[in-house]
Amino acid sequence: MSRTKTIGVLTSGGDCSGLNAVIRAVTEHAAGTYGWRVLGLRQGHLGLLEFPPAVVELKPGGTEDLLRSGGTILGTTTKSDPYNIKGPKGEVQDRSDDVINVIRELGIEALVVIGGDGSMRLFDRLCRQGNLNWIGIPKTIDNDVPGTDFTVGFFTAVGVVTDALDRLASTAASHRRIMVLEVMGRDSGFIALFGGIAGGADAILIPEVDYDLDALSAHVRDVTESGSNSVLVVVAEGISTPSGKKGEGVGNIIAAEIEARTGIDARCTTLGHLQRGGIPTAFDRLLATSFGVKAVELLASDISGKLVAWQGGTVVDIPLEDVVTGPRKVGRDSLLLKTALATGVYVGKLK
Repeated sequence: MSRTKTIGVLTSGGDCSGLNAVIRAVTEHAAGTYGWRVLGLRQGHLGLLEFPPAVVELKPGGTEDLLRSGGTILGTTTKSDPYNIKGPKGEVQDRSDDVINVIRELGIEALVVIGGDGSMRLFDRLCRQGNLNWIGIPKTIDNDVPGTDFTVGFFTAVGVVTDALDRLASTAASHRRIMVLEVMGRDSGFIALFGGIAGGADAILIPEVDYDLDALSAHVRDVTESGSNSVLVVVAEGISTPSGKKGEGVGNIIAAEIEARTGIDARCTTLGHLQRGGIPTAFDRLLATSFGVKAVELLASDISGKLVAWQGGTVVDIPLEDVVTGPRKVGRDSLLLKTALATGVYVGKLK
């Protein structure tokens, strides 16, 4: 049995639905089953640099509301990292040793880090430096953490996209318009692909597959000529614009280009941060709870430096070396890309 008595849990990186469900599972299992002390670290690593450190003790029992709530009760941060903290005069400081020392002073013997691929790279470096035990739990709406089929927060974001397409379909049909929906996905197109298929999109553009505006516009025209009163196009924010640049606002550019080529009115809706919030879906709650329990079980077995992952319907643990390789991408042989093609969806230049 592990000698661990006190653990810390934190959320790092962008927020998403299901984070509180992970915190609940970690607290209930660690404190409720093993009797460990669980400290929640506020605002990721930044709370440890406050004086006194911004921490809160988490107790088991009465945590049902956490299962249902979006966001994170601990707060999170996407700003800087312990190796690049701005000082009072704007100078960059390395405060990684300060973070490590505070963790030790708090009596924390192991960390549970809930974060995306960037957070995993950061804490892998930090915990190696401080010889700290830790387990990572993957969360991000982008679903781009290597080694896991799904991440906490992804399916809630897909649900938001699907709901938006359902709503846009009726207004598109009423006005015989092309509706372009821009969704998140800076490096990977999982949200666009899953949400687009579930929402009945006619075209899906993702960063991993090049597209041709003339071919896209011809496809749109074919859809309208087939008798459809509405056309739905899903665009991941990370695709390149016709000029080769990337960045937010690409949905408006695609809408304008399609309208110029087809003569059909086109409008763009950008979901933005709507994809991050809200009540987590049933699967995100199950994923979050399973991940939290597995993380505690690993620490109880004196296992460290692993990422909890969902692979083929089973919760497993994988080495962090398999995770810190960069964002996971949609493969060109993806089953869902083939599914989209088979159902008449334009997905770019696959052939």
